[in-house]
Amino acid sequence: MRIALILLPIFLAAPAWAGEEEHVARPHLERTEDAHSVTLDGQTFVNKGLAGAGKLPASTVDFLGDTLGSFSSLKIEPGSWRRVEDHYEGILWTLPDRGRNDPSANLFYDYPARLHRFRLRFSAGDGHITLMPDGGLTLRDFRGRPFTGADPGAGTLKQRGILLPAPASGGVGQGKVSLDAEALHFTRDGSFYIGDEYTANIYYFDRRGRLRGVIQPPAAIIPRRNGHIFFGSLQAPDTGRRNNQGAEGMSLSPDGKTLFVALQSALIQDSAAGNAAGRINARVLVYDVSRTPTPDRPVAHHVVQLPAYNDDGDDSAPNRTAAQSEILALDNHRFLMLARDGAGHGAENGKPVVYKSVLLVDVTAATNLTGTEYETGTASLLRKPAEAALRSDIAPARWTELVNMLNPVQLARFGLGIESLSEKWEAMDIVPMLDPNHLEDYFLLIGNDNDFIAHRCRMSGEICDGKLDNDNRILAYRLTLPTQLR
Repeated sequence: MRIALILLPIFLAAPAWAGEEEHVARPHLERTEDAHSVTLDGQTFVNKGLAGAGKLPASTVDFLGDTLGSFSSLKIEPGSWRRVEDHYEGILWTLPDRGRNDPSANLFYDYPARLHRFRLRFSAGDGHITLMPDGGLTLRDFRGRPFTGADPGAGTLKQRGILLPAPASGGVGQGKVSLDAEALHFTRDGSFYIGDEYTANIYYFDRRGRLRGVIQPPAAIIPRRNGHIFFGSLQAPDTGRRNNQGAEGMSLSPDGKTLFVALQSALIQDSAAGNAAGRINARVLVYDVSRTPTPDRPVAHHVVQLPAYNDDGDDSAPNRTAAQSEILALDNHRFLMLARDGAGHGAENGKPVVYKSVLLVDVTAATNLTGTEYETGTASLLRKPAEAALRSDIAPARWTELVNMLNPVQLARFGLGIESLSEKWEAMDIVPMLDPNHLEDYFLLIGNDNDFIAHRCRMSGEICDGKLDNDNRILAYRLTLPTQLR
């Protein structure tokens, strides 16, 4: 199969969603092979379908001797992407999270935070993607010490006057800064940002992996429990970011001036009473990094309303939120957002796969919450505690679905099916097709997070064998985007 085979007639999709809550009661499947377009605020974007796929076995060992965990985030190294005759080549950096863990058993490892480096080859003929491990980079804090993936509980330490999570004395990873890395983006000089789950901080590293600065979130987002800052992931805070739902999405605009940071789902104070369908109102912070890489406060602060779905897919009322797992900035006001359910290969809940989509989001008309009580305090965005509806003076960002990953026809081209898809797809990057006849065409790379699940697993010198192999996978979709975006 050649990539050109997916250049099929384009069908117009429904108009952009204007902000009303979207409910998905049955598996959100698409069965077309055809390209389709969407229009958002007068510009047209085209999804030409799944164009490539590749994997690494779950048993792959990384450069530090641990089982390789894919991909809480991934990025092609700036300047490395090129077309060579019948294929593409690039250097791919990927970000694992906190290592193999079992929160229900309070089991964590002293997993040093790191980046993985690969040489990527993408065949233009059959769409096959090959990943070849090529070392990596260990991350270090202000003191030059490695981070730990271990849960900090109530433990903290201070570096350069900044309160950071750290396991207490006697615990796994004691004395180290805890990091649950979830988002990655490089700057033009090779330094990079990483988004953290524990704190909702954004950490700024130099090209050697040494911490150089921190962007701390506004007061509304900092997790507090019983009146105190609480960074642990095993107990829910009273206000602020939900535990295990921190700075999940983060991306720098192509001009390097605007940094977007997205929470995985609603803050505690923005969650409607009842089931998890009330967590749709996710906060998105916008920072101007043109003058300093670590600004003190955002210049904009918006709400994106995520889809709600029923996890049984049986036409019942929604009971879950399709939490966002990654964002990818297209310019200074638009980004792609990956929203997904909690089902699929690697999940233990036995639920059907219902929703995994890439949304096109525009914050231009969204209310800016900077400086308001919703940012400086813990006021709720909700009209009523029992409903997810926003207050009447708050307009959410507009979005429309661009890529529906649940397309069995397209997946079958690469030997995949809906139920073989991993539970957690959490990584995205975009690279040009480099075709003079299609200057507006790009490949959207999407990677999974396999949670280090493998039949043969090793972590920090210990055995962590799982019940199955959850392979590391990358999918590539071909998109046509307005030329001014990149």
